[in-house]
Amino acid sequence: MTESPAPAPPAAPPGLGQLFTGMLMVALSAFGGGLSAWSQRIIVEQRRWMSNEEFLTGLTVARLFPGPNQINMAVYVGTFFRGLPGALAALAGMLLVPFTLLMGIGLLYFQFHTLPALDRVLAGVVAAAAGMALSMGFKILDEYWKDPVALLLAAVTFVLMTFFHVRLVPVVMVAGPLAMAWYWPRPSRSRPPAREPR
Repeated sequence: MTESPAPAPPAAPPGLGQLFTGMLMVALSAFGGGLSAWSQRIIVEQRRWMSNEEFLTGLTVARLFPGPNQINMAVYVGTFFRGLPGALAALAGMLLVPFTLLMGIGLLYFQFHTLPALDRVLAGVVAAAAGMALSMGFKILDEYWKDPVALLLAAVTFVLMTFFHVRLVPVVMVAGPLAMAWYWPRPSRSRPPAREPR
């Protein structure tokens, strides 16, 4: 059997310009949705700024706070590496150029939205975004496959929101503290140092 290749070493921490261009790539790649999936691909797989675990921690924090998840994630990534200037650079990359393009595309859409071909193109883009979201879901599953508590929390959350139509806020208010209490780092009992032979 051939051994799986060792994971690539993490890259050097990005500078302000790299944070701007990285978040710009995320925003421009995710036309039609799937921002979290594109963000994971660019930040973790391509640029190797973060490990999968670090990225998932940031994504969890971003989803716990109000506001668009990916905007929160951009602020988290920028702050993680460069503090407040990094947060501003990442936020600018996420918003400036995409906002300008969005305004132009929005004007064109309202001029030609009655064309059937445009609806079919947008349906295809949405399908691709759904595929990206599923891809990221399987990557997260692979990260926590050996953690039964994480799988149980995910399954209970899925059942409550999908089949019982429980709103997001009550689920977060209950599941969030339970998960944080379970995974809160606890000091391990260290053994006393062995005595050196005389």
